[in-house]
Amino acid sequence: MALITSPPSNPKPLQFSPLHRATWRQGRAEFVLSRAMSNTSMVLNSGHNISMSNKLLLNTKFSNHLHKNANRRVPHITSAALVEAAEPKPEPEAAKFRRILLSDVVVNHQKRVFYGRKWNAHDLANASVVLAMHCLCLFAPFQFNWSALLVAVALYVVTGLFGITLSFHRNLSHRSFKVPKWLEYFFAYCGVQALQGSPIDWVSTHRYHHQFVDSERDPHSPTAGFWFSHMSWLFDTTSMNERCGGPNNVGDLQKQPFYRFLKKTYIIHPIALGALLYGLGGLPFLVWGMGVRVVWVYHITWLVNSACHVWGKQQWKTGDLSRNNWWVALLSFGEGWHNNHHAFEYSARHGLEWWELDMTWYVVKLLQAIGLATDVKVPTEVQKQRLAI
Repeated sequence: MALITSPPSNPKPLQFSPLHRATWRQGRAEFVLSRAMSNTSMVLNSGHNISMSNKLLLNTKFSNHLHKNANRRVPHITSAALVEAAEPKPEPEAAKFRRILLSDVVVNHQKRVFYGRKWNAHDLANASVVLAMHCLCLFAPFQFNWSALLVAVALYVVTGLFGITLSFHRNLSHRSFKVPKWLEYFFAYCGVQALQGSPIDWVSTHRYHHQFVDSERDPHSPTAGFWFSHMSWLFDTTSMNERCGGPNNVGDLQKQPFYRFLKKTYIIHPIALGALLYGLGGLPFLVWGMGVRVVWVYHITWLVNSACHVWGKQQWKTGDLSRNNWWVALLSFGEGWHNNHHAFEYSARHGLEWWELDMTWYVVKLLQAIGLATDVKVPTEVQKQRLAI
């Protein structure tokens, strides 16, 4: 009501009680009426020249209005604060997700691979090979001899270091150095014997990983679950093709007949190696040279995808979850310096500090020293300063 007139010259502060729910009380109608009329007269007489006839007219109209509405029930009016407090608050989205053990990484789009979907022939083939290699390891305690262990260690270096980290990863995926074609093909063939796929398939998946790192399109991000990033992503090729596409990012390899040949005949080569090992040393060589060695290299490679995006330290502003993990680096010939790698993907050197052991880099340096490795890429100091935390 006060807003229909000009404010008084000497306004007095008014005290307002908190807004409460309005209710109708029958016995107090006359008190409210007289109090309202009194207040109305007081407001209208407060420092204004209003005639008595106008005051009477206003009081009469206001009185009639109150009597007219005396029997109407006033709807309950509740303050917005009370309504907000009474309403159940939705659970925050982050609270619905879970953190990976001993990490700040949150699983925000859990993927179920082993049930609730249709498996294709490629999924079944991958699962069968991985399961067969793990089952073969069960015979290891009963088929042990030192010669078999030596074969396993030698093939671990040949297929893990020369094949996966040196060839598939640093040379073919990122082109961080160049070697003569005959040597490039030899190292790539060593990688085929790791039983992790053909060079075309392996390199394509890894390039997609860097392109979509730690997003829902990443082939193996821990944000979809630790075990998904570690190994179960291998058994859902349909989903990966839908998210990333086929191997259409490896034109540099597909145009070379040698890599097309390895893709078509991929599975034959590890089978031939297994037969050779069995012929040379019987079941102990097969169990240790294929089963134990393949599974060992499997999990070391997979730890780079999983553990190195979950546990460790970040030295660089990469905008992803990649971490430097020293114990994975020891097992994987330097691949565990993964935050370094994501900061400088093109670098042939992953262990950027003198104390960061990187066996693959030492091999590259050796090849460079004898003239077999050229165009070796490493980050400059300016590039390091740009991304340093």
